[in-house]
Amino acid sequence: MDQNPDLKNKTERTAPTKVELNPATLLAPVPVVLLSCQGLPGEGCDQPNLITVAWTGTINSEPPMVSVSIRPSRYSHAQISQSREFVINLVDEKLLWATDFCGVKSGRDLDKFAACHLKAVKASQMAHAPAVAQSPLTLSCQVEQILPLGSHDLFLARVTAVEVSPGLLDHDNRLRIDKARLVAYAHGNYYALGKLLGFFGYSIARPSVLAKRMPQVKQEAKVKVIPERNRRPRKLGTGGSKSRSNDQ
Repeated sequence: MDQNPDLKNKTERTAPTKVELNPATLLAPVPVVLLSCQGLPGEGCDQPNLITVAWTGTINSEPPMVSVSIRPSRYSHAQISQSREFVINLVDEKLLWATDFCGVKSGRDLDKFAACHLKAVKASQMAHAPAVAQSPLTLSCQVEQILPLGSHDLFLARVTAVEVSPGLLDHDNRLRIDKARLVAYAHGNYYALGKLLGFFGYSIARPSVLAKRMPQVKQEAKVKVIPERNRRPRKLGTGGSKSRSNDQ
């Protein structure tokens, strides 16, 4: 859809000048998760272990798949490569201290579950990797491919099970992830997720849907009044409007 020339010119005039930085992984914010894993018996790294990961994301819907990036030198890298499975444990505010600790200590040197007073429990669909009992939501993941990228190897994995704390389900068994008090990571710092600003599709939602989904948020008018000086003369006989293009 062609952009309004007046709006385009105004945007160009008000757009702030940016300073170019060196190429870097400055994507933010990103999730911070505890990855739990365990190597195969008799292979030298078969104790339950935890690693803190911020480089993780969703990569596919059907089948559900995720990715995580881990340095080959990490103890957990060998464990996951052996068992071909891991569990993503979402991190809430109560779990944050342990999550940070697990990111600066190696599983070669200590039992992180014991050091952080966390409980390893059987994860659904996993033969080796445990889950963290204290995590509000866990994703059991089966590795399907490992891609060497350089500093990190990318593990592509299929989500085989999701387990959630009962307190995050409402009376209709709908997931209320907003109650989990999850934590995000940005440029070396941890942040609590803040207030609700919208939901997917809210920009085109009907007022009745907005009132139901976001009753605590005062809705802005969808049609903004154009100042008199910016109004264009209306041509007689045009009907007042033109059909809107579907190209977006």
